[in-house]
Amino acid sequence: MDFERDIARVSGIAAVSTILDVISRTTGMGFTAVARVTEDRWITCASRDQLAFGLKPGDELKVETTICHEIRQSRDAVVIENVSEDAGFSTHHTPAQYGFQSYISVPIILPDGSFFGTLCAIDPKPRKLRTPEIIGMFKLFAELIASHLDAAERVELIANRLALEQRNAELREQFIAVLGHDLRNPLASIQGGLRLLHKKVDDEGKNWINLLQGSVARMAGLIDNVMDFARARLGAGMQLKLREQALEPVIKQIVAEFENVHPDRVIETVVNVPGPVRIDADRIGQMLSNLLGNAISYGAADKPIRVLAQTTEAGFDISVVNKGAPIPADAIPRLFTAFDRGDVLPNQKGLGLGLYIAQEIVRAHGGLIVASSMLDETVFTASFPASG
Repeated sequence: MDFERDIARVSGIAAVSTILDVISRTTGMGFTAVARVTEDRWITCASRDQLAFGLKPGDELKVETTICHEIRQSRDAVVIENVSEDAGFSTHHTPAQYGFQSYISVPIILPDGSFFGTLCAIDPKPRKLRTPEIIGMFKLFAELIASHLDAAERVELIANRLALEQRNAELREQFIAVLGHDLRNPLASIQGGLRLLHKKVDDEGKNWINLLQGSVARMAGLIDNVMDFARARLGAGMQLKLREQALEPVIKQIVAEFENVHPDRVIETVVNVPGPVRIDADRIGQMLSNLLGNAISYGAADKPIRVLAQTTEAGFDISVVNKGAPIPADAIPRLFTAFDRGDVLPNQKGLGLGLYIAQEIVRAHGGLIVASSMLDETVFTASFPASG
């Protein structure tokens, strides 16, 4: 137990000194205190001492010599107006040891039910204490102190959580920086080297370089997805750079890249969005790349993949359609969940972030992405509002 923290919390309650003063003035008791009481400790947390009793915050009594020790066990208040006339305490060791004739102590019970200590008062003279007003006042003050202690505990927990969140934010930024620099820069060097080699080798060498370029592209995509996941889930969300531009060149560029990396796959493209649209072209390209990558991985290799873009009453749609075994109906709702692999799409490669990132990009544009799968065809459709 952190008793110094308990003392500090009681000392931090501005009302405590007023409570002790009111008790002293109302009852005439010369010593009033808030005590922390445990099975083996009795510690002064706050006191008002007009008797030169000698206890100040942090001072202790042997707990077995106190009546508060018994109150901790019974959780009942003890009120003694005159020790010498009290049948239960006239021969008790505590009044004799500490020299008091009147005594009152009320338990301080925290909202979670735990016993903190007592609000108590003593005086060498008999005092009239056993009245509803005095006992009610003590109980009210004890509940008030308990509420303040609970509030202080909650504030401390919130402060600790905030400090932890700030630390996590720092680690997040470091994590994103590592991905952006220490991993992406070497890949850029590899890509540059492969482009130079591609001009100097024969056809067989070019095929091998194409395979390597595909692997590097997948690694770069994986890093981009992890960075976007970090920003979307841990940072400020998906950031967009919106501007009015034609959609067709964006789609055709991504399709051409896939055709270059996967020359054995057929991708049919139909774009019917004549006017400019307000989009982040790089993000739309990333979304389409993730959807095409999914279609390449799970669609039937001997069937074409179709990319369709068309205007709608609300804006425009981009769909990716592939043939192949259908996705189980109970897996559809989890397709866009980050890191949800295997159970949704068996034998999935990568981290399971592609569809999640695609969804975040569509959401950032104010749109919605859905998936449907039946018989031998699976369709992913991203719907965007006209304003982007």
